Amino acid sequence: MKKILVPTDFSTQAENALKVAAQLAKKHHCELYLLHILEVPMHTVDPMSSYNDLPEAMFFMKLAHKQFEEIKAKDYLKGLVIHEHVEFHEIFKGVFQVCKKNQIDLVIMGSNGASGLKEMLIGSNTEKVVRTSETPVLVIKNEHKTFKTKDFVFASDFNEESITPFKKAIAFANIFSSKIHLLMVNTPNHFITSNDAQNRIQSFIKDIKMPSHTINIYNDVTIETGIMNFSQYIEADLIGMSTHGRQGISHFFNGSISEDLVNHAKRPVITFKI
Repeated sequence: MKKILVPTDFSTQAENALKVAAQLAKKHHCELYLLHILEVPMHTVDPMSSYNDLPEAMFFMKLAHKQFEEIKAKDYLKGLVIHEHVEFHEIFKGVFQVCKKNQIDLVIMGSNGASGLKEMLIGSNTEKVVRTSETPVLVIKNEHKTFKTKDFVFASDFNEESITPFKKAIAFANIFSSKIHLLMVNTPNHFITSNDAQNRIQSFIKDIKMPSHTINIYNDVTIETGIMNFSQYIEADLIGMSTHGRQGISHFFNGSISEDLVNHAKRPVITFKI
């Protein structure tokens, strides 16, 4: 891992993500890329003109660069290599393009969950990035004086399509020396016997070189509550899962479980695209 992208709207939630990114960058010798999105109404732009011809766009761009300078002066960022980007896109498109252009390894975003605040990087915007990003996305909810990844829950149905994102999760666990807790949640609507669940998970990992791990089948009323309750029970540091991009989440997650967890889980959530 060499490059970390932190989208920011200069809010407290975004700074919580940046503080985590700074910790990881120092520990793993990464460069930081800061991204601020300016959502200029594109129907007002003459295709033959440039952004320099738009007084409003230039004002907000200069303001963003001023705020970047203030952020880069923070003590927790001292000694780090930092690149700044201001883009004119929807947030998820801007993240996608910066990741592709700069070969970003990890996106770290701030979110305060479903509190109803309408900051740029919470609610639907965070969900769109989680759903569309080709790069793993780590969503941070709170300030972490010391960000830990000792116990990492990876929830899945452990079907074949989840192998690729699971390998990405294993690589992440190896980088951060995490113990990975494989979790299948059993619900009344999608019941599977413990024996069948154990066999499915064992078959899933049989050709994968596994780090320190546990195998867990947990019963609950819904998959989302099962993931959160199990994670609380073992005091997990991080919850991970796979996403299907624009098509939503895999069958196991009943359509929007990743977005729901991003909003509702108190713990950090990391997603890996199928």
